[in-house]
Amino acid sequence: MYYKGRSEEQFFITNITSLNVSELTAYSKDGLLILWNLEDELKLNIDGVEYRIIANQIIFLTEFHKVIVHSVGMVRLIRFNRSFYCIIDHDHEVGCKGILFFGASQVPIIDVIEDEHSKFETLWEMLNVEMNSRDSLQQEMLQMMLKRFVILSTRLYKNQFKLQNADKGRLNLLREFNYLVEMHFRTKHSVSQYADLLNKSPKSLTNLFSQYGQKNPLQLIQDRILLEARRQLLYTDKIVKEIAYEIGFDDIQTFSRFFKTKEGVSPREYRGIKLGNMMRKGKNADSLGASV
Repeated sequence: MYYKGRSEEQFFITNITSLNVSELTAYSKDGLLILWNLEDELKLNIDGVEYRIIANQIIFLTEFHKVIVHSVGMVRLIRFNRSFYCIIDHDHEVGCKGILFFGASQVPIIDVIEDEHSKFETLWEMLNVEMNSRDSLQQEMLQMMLKRFVILSTRLYKNQFKLQNADKGRLNLLREFNYLVEMHFRTKHSVSQYADLLNKSPKSLTNLFSQYGQKNPLQLIQDRILLEARRQLLYTDKIVKEIAYEIGFDDIQTFSRFFKTKEGVSPREYRGIKLGNMMRKGKNADSLGASV
């Protein structure tokens, strides 16, 4: 079911099976995507990495993720654009920036625990009912239920990653760091550069991430750079030198050393190996990838 507002607001929900799996990989400019897997293991390749999503797990993606579907049973899909609901502008309402969406390199996956399952089911049913409404309050009602869905998901994320008791100011700092890395990873490669943006010392940032059992700030920065390198190698025809410059390396040698240290092979070798594997698996996949 699809809603489109007068100012290009777009909101879409559906059940995905093997019969309409193309909906999962359909491109939507500035679209955000929520996938709630219901039954059989959902097997995805996201940015060259294999993921297995079990029943009652929810995964959160943006239009920048590149997705290939290998197998799907039944998945509930929610897609919306920023005109419909911008999680950046409304972060004070949902508090998900930097964790569910725009969280640097990680792909957020949460488990819908039994105690919370009925809440998500009720929201899904209400969304379906409201999608069939045609009154002047439809968009506001859909936004309200989407916001509730995201808030519940954010709470589960915090519980799952032991952040539920985190000091609000410190948690916001973690989230803001993740978001800043997403925005500036091409030009800022050091912890000190992000520390300056946050008016903190590099040491205080490192201590903060350590306190909450997170990867250290430098690892997060490098993971995001590596993610972009993998995307460019797998989904574009750009030469390695061009990719290196685009993500902030002054020369191809430095980039190649960085990449090989992380992946164990050179950028060219990675491209050849991964594309070959993806082509072989794609022959049996339900759908070959497009960006979400």
